[in-house]
Amino acid sequence: MDEVTVIGAGLAGTECAWQLAERGVPVRLIEQKPLKRTPAQNTDFLAELVCSNSMRGASLGNAVGLIKEEMRRAGSLVMECAEVAKVPAGGALAVDRDVFSAEVTKRIQAHARIRLEASEVQSVPTSGNVVIATGPLTGDALATDLARIVGGDHLAYYDAIAPIVVAESIDWSKVFKASRYDKGGDDAYVNCPFTKEEYEAFVAAIVAAEKVKPREFEEVKYFEGCLPIEVMAERGPRTLSFGPMKPVGLTDPKTGRWPKAVVQLRQEDQAATAYNMVGFQTRMTWAEQKRVFAMIPGLENAEYQRFGTVHRNTFLNSPVVLDDNFALKAMPSVYLAGQVSGVEGYVESAACGLAIGVMLAQRVRGETVHMPPVTTALGSLLGHLRRPNARFQPSNVVWSMFPPLDDSKLRKRARYEVMAERALNDINPWLTLIGREAQQAVA
Repeated sequence: MDEVTVIGAGLAGTECAWQLAERGVPVRLIEQKPLKRTPAQNTDFLAELVCSNSMRGASLGNAVGLIKEEMRRAGSLVMECAEVAKVPAGGALAVDRDVFSAEVTKRIQAHARIRLEASEVQSVPTSGNVVIATGPLTGDALATDLARIVGGDHLAYYDAIAPIVVAESIDWSKVFKASRYDKGGDDAYVNCPFTKEEYEAFVAAIVAAEKVKPREFEEVKYFEGCLPIEVMAERGPRTLSFGPMKPVGLTDPKTGRWPKAVVQLRQEDQAATAYNMVGFQTRMTWAEQKRVFAMIPGLENAEYQRFGTVHRNTFLNSPVVLDDNFALKAMPSVYLAGQVSGVEGYVESAACGLAIGVMLAQRVRGETVHMPPVTTALGSLLGHLRRPNARFQPSNVVWSMFPPLDDSKLRKRARYEVMAERALNDINPWLTLIGREAQQAVA
């Protein structure tokens, strides 16, 4: 059987390679590390989590929780490694990022049908089946070649990364542990509470702070689901208190009331030596971050394991340039997977890699190719990459991607629960077709 080349060993690439190899297809997995790293990368592990350590909500009542459950049932490498590396995060799934990436690396290196190669790919290979899973930081040379092939439908936008605080530098007398509305049961989040005056001064400081200037592109485009805090603050003084600094459901034990606003910290590693500033991705200069974040109650003398940074994200206009097999129309043996194809987020990238790997394995083995049903989260996410859209943008998996229910009288929460049950029922025939065991709808 001919070898499939997968370029990029991030979440999408490792998941895709794993699914191919598990189905008997030999894989050449090419990763530029350790020869070269992107500006956002810090280790030589595969599947490095560069933005945060959170894989977001775990409940089946939200779309990302559902897609994770579908991935588990489909035999996802990423979900198995996340279980090994998970840390307390209330109602979300978060991991110790080093433990997670080390576990993925160990399993990939040990697989008999995966040949891991350290190399930088600068142009799209012209022979054999190829999967490009180079993620949002696709190298300049390869990105330029992709743009040439697809005729200019090549887009880029900026993304930002949140800081990480050293745990022992937090003033624990000024913060409190709690999950919103006491959900999660493990009080996983550290909450830094603000008074009205503290919040207003903090927002003003963010707006006035010096920012990193764009260098690579004249027009800066941000993903709406991951805006820098200063972009939100510039939209109005109350925006942050309705966003990452939302205080609802968090009772300060010192006052017995909800604060005016909070900054939440999420445990970064299994040993709880560091905490991620939730939703605080930023493009402020490092000096300004240290100054402005010292205004956060409990972080007056904080030390930072990592400051926030800005980096480039690259993606293609998939509904225009991809065919129904998720291959380039101009090169039908070249497939795209992960964020470079127009999905957003760790989980969605891995999910895309899983689906592309499963379907390409079927094609290589001469079998009928079966897509996940459109009523599932996997099928709905893939549908986003095929649906014509004059203003195509990367997207997380969201309920609006799913076919609506016939019963429109259900309230939102009940409707989502029914849609999740429908998805887990409908995915069973597909699981059987790909060699997995069908399961009951409710996990």
